[in-house]
Amino acid sequence: MMWIDTHCHLDAAEFDPDRVAVHGAALEKGVGTIVVPAVEAANFQAVTEVCRLHPGCFPAYGIHPMYVAKARESDLEELRAVLADGKAVAVGEIGLDFFVEDGDVARQEGFFAEQLKIARDLDLPVLLHLRRAVDTVLKHLRRTQVRGGIAHAFNGSRQQAEEFIKLDFKLGFGGAMTWSRATRLRQLAATLPLSAIVLETDAPDIPPEFIGRARNSPAYLPRIAETLAELRGLSLAAVAEATSENAQSVLSRLPA
Repeated sequence: MMWIDTHCHLDAAEFDPDRVAVHGAALEKGVGTIVVPAVEAANFQAVTEVCRLHPGCFPAYGIHPMYVAKARESDLEELRAVLADGKAVAVGEIGLDFFVEDGDVARQEGFFAEQLKIARDLDLPVLLHLRRAVDTVLKHLRRTQVRGGIAHAFNGSRQQAEEFIKLDFKLGFGGAMTWSRATRLRQLAATLPLSAIVLETDAPDIPPEFIGRARNSPAYLPRIAETLAELRGLSLAAVAEATSENAQSVLSRLPA
């Protein structure tokens, strides 16, 4: 079975001591494709290098909402330039984060809106961050229509999920789904159309229940997928095939 991790920060400092081993362990588990999203202009080059050095890793570039406070307007032009070379599979990680109450909402929305325009202009899908901001993200997507993408770490309502699906988005499920107390999220994973679901780790973040609070890793993706298989009453092979096809359909630059 081959797996696609649609969201893994393999460039993160947490992997500096053993990145080669982490990537090798993922390959051994069948995770042959990993999407590595940037979070700010300062790490565009690091993402590029990780993807150059590690087979099966593909870059996405964007300015994360938690980084817009220190971003410059010129970073948007740098983003457009790095995306224009044709190697990126998506614009991301972009979006909104209203979890931190003292965040500059207007600045977040401004950068998000501009990045959606870049994605539209370049006909690229987007990787969305939407913590406590789902409805506002949807508002922007209706205003600036892009060619779909992935709602990363989806944790919204059924109705919100259906709105993303209408806009040609897939929903990213990962370690959070494995926690037994995540009853609402697990219900969504069990009942949403399988054609709308992709898998992700968000490594080194969002660890699955079976590792507690330890560093997450792309090698854990197949075991995370076991939860989805159990919730839906499917074989692991069926989950691998469906989620990989879903990822390739929305991120069309990924290899078949």
